[in-house]
Amino acid sequence: MLNYSNVKLGKWDLTDLVDERSTKKFEKLVAGIKKNVKKFEPNRQILKPDLNIPIFEGLVHKTENILEDLSTVNSFAHLKYAADTSSNEAAALVLQTEKLSSQISNQILFFDLWFKKELDKNNSQRLIDGISTVYREYLRHKRLVAQYTLNESEEKIINTLEVTGPSALVKIYDRMTNNFEFTLVKKRGNKKVIKTFTNKEKLLSLIRSTKAKERECAYKALFKTYEKNSGVLGDIYQNLVTQWKDENISIRGFNSPISVRNIYNNIDDTTVETLLSVCKENAHLFHDYFIEKAKLIGVKKLRRYDLYAPISSKNAPKITFKNAAKLVLDTFHRFHPRFGTYTERLFKENHIDSEIRNGKTGGAFCYTVSPQRTPYVLLNFDGLMRDVSTMAHEFGHAIHSMFASNKPILVSHAPLPLAETASVFGEMLLNEEIYKKLNREKKKIFLAEQIDDMYATIMRQAFFTIFEIEAHKHIVKQSVTIDNISNLYMENLETQFGDSIRISEDFKWEWLYIPHFFHAPFYCYAYSFGNLLVLSLYQQYLEEGKSFISKYLKILSAGGSEKPETLLIDSGFNITDSSFWQQGFDLIKMKINKLKDEN
Repeated sequence: MLNYSNVKLGKWDLTDLVDERSTKKFEKLVAGIKKNVKKFEPNRQILKPDLNIPIFEGLVHKTENILEDLSTVNSFAHLKYAADTSSNEAAALVLQTEKLSSQISNQILFFDLWFKKELDKNNSQRLIDGISTVYREYLRHKRLVAQYTLNESEEKIINTLEVTGPSALVKIYDRMTNNFEFTLVKKRGNKKVIKTFTNKEKLLSLIRSTKAKERECAYKALFKTYEKNSGVLGDIYQNLVTQWKDENISIRGFNSPISVRNIYNNIDDTTVETLLSVCKENAHLFHDYFIEKAKLIGVKKLRRYDLYAPISSKNAPKITFKNAAKLVLDTFHRFHPRFGTYTERLFKENHIDSEIRNGKTGGAFCYTVSPQRTPYVLLNFDGLMRDVSTMAHEFGHAIHSMFASNKPILVSHAPLPLAETASVFGEMLLNEEIYKKLNREKKKIFLAEQIDDMYATIMRQAFFTIFEIEAHKHIVKQSVTIDNISNLYMENLETQFGDSIRISEDFKWEWLYIPHFFHAPFYCYAYSFGNLLVLSLYQQYLEEGKSFISKYLKILSAGGSEKPETLLIDSGFNITDSSFWQQGFDLIKMKINKLKDEN
C-alpha cells in the first residue's frame, strides 16, 4: 500500500529515463541507437518477396528495440521541456532529439516502405498470416496506409523537413503561449485593480469563480492577450493548415483533411461522420440545460462568460493533494485491484509533476514512454475538486497504458478514439463515489458540474472538429485573414449554442488558445468519441456489475492491436450505428431531466 505521508506536490523524477546528473548515460543511449541502426541497415539486401516468416518477425523485433531506445531519449527531452518551457537547455535538447528521430526514421524507413509499398499483395498476406497474432491488425493497417505512402527518397525529404517545418511552428506557438502574461483589470469602487498572471492555468481557474465579474474579467484578460498576438498565431495556423493540405491531400492523396486523422486512427470516415452528425443533432439538449442553468444561478440568460459558473454562490472548498490522491486511489482500488496498484506505481516511482510553476506546460497529460516503463503524468494541481477529476482522468490514461504493457511497442498504444476509454471511466467512477456522499442540495450542484463536463468533453469537442473542417476548407481554397477564420469560429459558436446563450464578440479569439488545432489537427473528436463510448460502457457496468469488468479490461488490454470497430463490436458495441451514439445522449438527457426535477 502507498505511504500517504510521502504524497505531496512536487516535480517528477526523470532518472528512470536518463540520470540528469550525468550526460554520459544520454550520450551512451544515443550511441547505442546509432550502433543498432547501423547493424540493421544491411538487412535491406535480404528483403525479397519470398522472405521467410521467422526472419521477417525478427526484423520487426529489431525495429522495436530501436524504437524503445529512441522513445527513451525523446521522452526525456520532451518531459524535461514540459517541466520548464522557458529552459533554453531543454528546448535545445528537444531539437537535438527531434533531429535524431528524423535521422533514425530515415535510416530504417526502407523496411517499413518495403512491406507497405514494394511487397506484392499475396506475399504481404502470407507474412501477416504467419506472424504472431498480436501484430496482424497492425500490419493490415500498414497495408491500408500504403496507398498514401511515397517512395523512400520522398519520405526522407518529408521527415527531414518536418523538424524545421510544422514541428518548428508548433514549438514557436508553444513557447509564445506558455510565456504569455495576462493582465486582469477589475473595478473596485472607483479604482481599477490590475493583476498580472504569468501562468495561464491560474487565470483560467477564475472562469469558474462564483463572481460573475471575475469570470468576465478572466476571459477578457485571456482573449486580449491572444488578440494582441493574433497576427503571428494566425499565420502559424494558416501555414500549418496549408502544409497539412500540401502534404496529405496534394502529395499523399488522402480524400480530405480529416481523413488523414481517421486513417491513422484506424477508424472509418463514415464512423466519424456518424458521430459528428449525432452530436450536432443533440445540441438542443445542452440548449435546454443552459436555460435551466440560468435559473439555477439566478440570471435571465447565460452569457458565454457564465458557461462554467458554479451554481452555488459559496466558494468551492479546497482539497489537499494528499487527500485528492487518497480519494482517487480508494475509488480505483474498489473498482478493481489492478486499477489501484497501477496508480500507486506513479507515486512510488515519482512519475508525477503536480505543482503549478512559471514556465511549466499548462493543463495536464499522461505520457507513455514504452510498454514496460511506468508512464509519467503532468498535472497543475490547485486544490479544486475539478483538479481531483483531472487527476483521475490522467491516472486513467496511465492505467490504460499499463494494462497494455504486455503488448509490443508497435501495438501498445490505443488508437486515438479509444485513448479516452480508461481516463473518462476513471472520472465517472470518482464522480459516482463523490455523489453518494452528498446531501440533496450538494447533489444538485454536483449533477450540474457533471453536465458542464459532458458539454465540455463531448459537444464542445465535436464542434471544435466541425470548426476545423470548415477552417481547413476555407484556408486552402482562398486567401483568408485572421478575421475571416475568427468569424468562422463565431458562426460555429452561434450554431452550437443557438439562442440559449449570449456570446460576446471577444470569443471570436477563443480558437487561438486551443493547442490541439496547432499540435494535432482533428484530434478533438476523439474526446467526443471516448466520452460517449464511456457513457454507454458505464451504463452497462451499472446494469451488469462485476461481470462487466472482464469485458472492459479486455478492451484496455488490447492497446492498439485491434481495429476499434472490431474490438468494440466483439464486446457488443456497434459504433458504426447512430443509435449507439444516441444512447450516450439519452443518458445525458436523463441527467438534465433529473436536474430539472430536483430544482
